Amino acid sequence: MAGYRKLGRTSSQRKALLRNQVTNLLYHGKIVTTEAKAKEIRKIAEGMIALAVREKDNFETVTVTAKVARKDENGKRVKEVVDGKKVTVYDDVQKTIKKDNSSRLHARRQMLKNLYTITEVPTEAAGKKRNTKTVDITDRLFEEIAPKYVNRNGGYTRIVKIGQRKGDAAMEVLIELV
Repeated sequence: MAGYRKLGRTSSQRKALLRNQVTNLLYHGKIVTTEAKAKEIRKIAEGMIALAVREKDNFETVTVTAKVARKDENGKRVKEVVDGKKVTVYDDVQKTIKKDNSSRLHARRQMLKNLYTITEVPTEAAGKKRNTKTVDITDRLFEEIAPKYVNRNGGYTRIVKIGQRKGDAAMEVLIELV
């Protein structure tokens, strides 16, 4: 007996389907899919949440000095003439960043193997590249999802049967984060 369901697809298609569904589950919190797909999604999603819970506090905050170009009121870089050349003016800025420890970095990379990047498009700028932003799902796992499940030992998802789909009578379910 195989250790996983093949879902009637080639391995590359199956991997892409599961990556997409797991990403959407973690982004939206719940999705509707077939029962067989939901059981496969559950395995991957619960493993990633368990990894996030384990590595939740494994970072250190570091203060870094960065050079940032000075900008005028229009958002353009300020330039001044030095030795006959136009040179951009830079300011030193102190920033506090979170630096992952090695095990958390490894966990983040393991999660990224099973997730796609999500690009959020505001409703007023639909169809335009401007004002879009990418959402870091791994950060969401560490910052929002993991703290909810600290005192829980597994069982981070719930599968609720909805009924049969009209077209092919496949059992549809709602899989959601508890």
